[in-house]
Amino acid sequence: MPITEHAGAKLWQRRTTGRQFAIWFGWLLGVALFLYCWKQISDVTTWYFFWDAPRIAGDIGGRMVPPRWSYIDKLWVPLWDTLNIATLGTALAIVMAVPVAFMAARNTTPSATLIRPIALLIIVSSRSINSLIWALLLVSIIGPGILAGTIAIGLRSIGFIAKLLYEAIEEIDKNQVEAISATGASRWQGMAYGIMPQIAPAFAGITVFRWDINIRESTVLGLVGAGGIGLQLQSSLNVLAWPQVTLILITILIAVLFSEWVSAKVRHAII
Repeated sequence: MPITEHAGAKLWQRRTTGRQFAIWFGWLLGVALFLYCWKQISDVTTWYFFWDAPRIAGDIGGRMVPPRWSYIDKLWVPLWDTLNIATLGTALAIVMAVPVAFMAARNTTPSATLIRPIALLIIVSSRSINSLIWALLLVSIIGPGILAGTIAIGLRSIGFIAKLLYEAIEEIDKNQVEAISATGASRWQGMAYGIMPQIAPAFAGITVFRWDINIRESTVLGLVGAGGIGLQLQSSLNVLAWPQVTLILITILIAVLFSEWVSAKVRHAII
């Protein structure tokens, strides 16, 4: 922030001339990049369909009203399957994520040079692959059904739970662990009585939060054959049964609102 003189008076200048030109040049490059990307998108876009989209959306919207309420009897079992996929998938992820979290945390890992990088790789790999991709792979390996959806949710959730949990482990009060170790407690006893009580609230909050997310993700796994209410949605879309699609979307919305309510209640009780 240099100060320049003008007519005997000192004037404040926020940036030097060179820095200001560098900022303008950066903006110019950004605009040029945006225009280039827009041209690439525009060249492969059929603009007739784009401009006709409002009419198509209005036509489909008219066909979706009113919902086919008589179809609700066929949604209870798929909805129950969706809740089971989310719940069992979350439980499966917890079993696998807790050891990974302890191996990834700097203050609990058995080896910072060997074990910790492997644990971090597992976390990154799990978070990098979407649940739909996991479901596609598992449907190809073990066949369509609820089992593929449950495992897909579990594999996807490992990275989320383990990452937040190992960060909570690294932020614990080390004095409590040292006090327990000073009594002659073993490493496992130090974890059980010194670390677990400190991370229990965070662990419960992470679990409920991930279960809430899994409810949403499990509703669409049926689109790739992994069971749940998404399978009914895919079937209705295939036959253009728009009133059924509306009812399924309303059911999914109610299920998500229910999971939000449960998650909020549990987090409030923990806090």
